[in-house]
Amino acid sequence: MSRALPIALAAAAVLILAPVVLVVLVAATVVGSSPAWACTAVPLTTSATGPTGDPAATGDTWPAEGSWSGEQVGHAATIVEVGAELHVPPAGWTIAVATAMQESSLRNLGHLGGRNDHDSLGLFQQRPSQGWGTPEQILDPRYAAGKFYEALLKVDGWQSMSLTQAAQQVQRSAYPDAYAKWQAEAEHLVELIKGRLGITCSAGGTGPWRLPLPEGSYEFGSPYGPRGGAMHRGVDLMASYGTPILAAAAGTVTSAECTSPFCDRPGDRDRNGYGITPGCGLAVEIQHADGIGTTYCHASSLSVHVGQQVNAGDEIGRVGSTGHSSGNHLHFQVHQPAPPINNSTTIDPVPFMAGVGVHL
Repeated sequence: MSRALPIALAAAAVLILAPVVLVVLVAATVVGSSPAWACTAVPLTTSATGPTGDPAATGDTWPAEGSWSGEQVGHAATIVEVGAELHVPPAGWTIAVATAMQESSLRNLGHLGGRNDHDSLGLFQQRPSQGWGTPEQILDPRYAAGKFYEALLKVDGWQSMSLTQAAQQVQRSAYPDAYAKWQAEAEHLVELIKGRLGITCSAGGTGPWRLPLPEGSYEFGSPYGPRGGAMHRGVDLMASYGTPILAAAAGTVTSAECTSPFCDRPGDRDRNGYGITPGCGLAVEIQHADGIGTTYCHASSLSVHVGQQVNAGDEIGRVGSTGHSSGNHLHFQVHQPAPPINNSTTIDPVPFMAGVGVHL
C-alpha cells in the first residue's frame, strides 16, 4: 500500500486527499536546483498522517523489499516524498536514501543510535549540538529529510559529483567512502517508491525525459570527458544499425542535417579502425525549454526537419556510423545553457539525465 503524495512548500506541508485526482506539485526554484523542478503524482490511496508525518507511523504501511523491512521502506518513502515536495532533482533523492542507509539502516534511531556517536539522532544521525535542530525535530523523519536536502542544495555543483562526494559534503563522515556501497540499493528503492506513488518529474517546462534509445537496445560506451588527447563532449551509446533514435524530451528541432563531408555512407576509418571523417555525420539538435539543448550524432537517416515540434520519445532518426565514427552508435550530448547548442555549452549527460530520473 502507498499513500498520497502531499503537496508541500519549504515553509509548510499540506496534505491533499484525492484518491483519483492528479496531484500537481507546483514548481519552485530552490537554492542549488537549476532549472526549476515540478513533480506530479497519481495518489493510489489516502490515509491520515501520523504524529510525525512518516508513513511508517501510520496505518498505511509499506511492504518489505529485499532485505529492507516495511518500516525501513516507509522511511525511504518519506525521504523521497520530501525531496519531491521541495523540488529537489530526483538524483538528490538517491543521495539522501543512500546516506540514510549508511547512517541508520533507514531506522529512526533514538539517543546515541545504539552507538557511541555523541548526540547523533534519527535517519541521518544528525546532531543537535551541530545545529541540525532539537532532538524532537531531528526525530521527525520529514524534518530530518528536509534538513538534509537544505544542506545538499547549498553544495555548489552537487549534481556533477559522485554520490559519495555529495553525501560527504553534507555529512562530513569519518568514513566518506562508505556511502557508495548503497547506491544500487538506493536507486532501486527510489524507483520502486516513485512507481508506487506514481511520481513523475520534469525540469521546468521541458516535460518528462526519457532515454534517447529504446530501453535495452544499447550498451554504454565512452563517457563524457577527456579522450585520446581531446574532449569527448557527450556519451556514446552502442546500438545496432537502424535502432530508432528518440527525442529525450519535448522541444523544437533547430538542426537536422549532414554535418560531415558526406553522409550517404559510414565515415572513413584508418588502418587501425579509428574514424577519420570529421563532423557529427547526420545529426539532430533539439532546443528544449529552460535553456536546455540536446544533440544526436552519427545517424544513418533522419526523420525530422528544422522547426518541427517533437515530444519525448518521438523518433527523430536511426542509428548509424556517419561522420567521425568507428562503428554504429549514438553520440548523445546535453547543452546547458542553450542556446547556443555547440561545444561551448556541453555538460556531462549522465548526472543531468539522472537528475531527471533517467539513468543512461
